[in-house]
Amino acid sequence: MKPFMSAYNTQCYALMRIVVGFLFLWHGAQKLFGVPIPMPGPVPAFITYVAGPIELVGGTLVMIGLLTRWAAFITSGQMAVAYWMAHGTKALLPIQNMGELAVLYCFVFLFISTRGGGIWSVDALRGEETPPAQ
Repeated sequence: MKPFMSAYNTQCYALMRIVVGFLFLWHGAQKLFGVPIPMPGPVPAFITYVAGPIELVGGTLVMIGLLTRWAAFITSGQMAVAYWMAHGTKALLPIQNMGELAVLYCFVFLFISTRGGGIWSVDALRGEETPPAQ
C-alpha cells in the first residue's frame, strides 16, 4: 500500500514551487516599485538594487520553472545573507529576531534547487527536467 497522498507527490511539489515563487517575487516588486505596498521606512540602496532584482527575477523564474535550479540556489543564498544581515545579529532564535520567513525561504529554495522545476515548468517543456523516480 502506498503512503497517503504519495500519488500526488509531483503535483504538490509543483504547486509549492509555483506558490513560493509567486510570493517571493512580490518582495522584489515591493522593494523596486513600491507595489503592492511601499516598503516601510527608508530602505538602504543595497536592499533596493541588489535584493530587489534577485527577489523579483528569481521569484519569477522559480514560479514559471525556468532555470529553476540556479534561480532557487541564488535566492536561497540571498535569503541566508538577508537573515544574517537583518535578523541573526539581534537574537539567537528566528522566533526572537523576526527572521522566520527568511529562514523558511532559504531552506525551501535550497530544496527546490536540488529538485529542479519538476512538472508544470518551462524546464520540463524544454526537456531539461527528468521526472523523479516513483
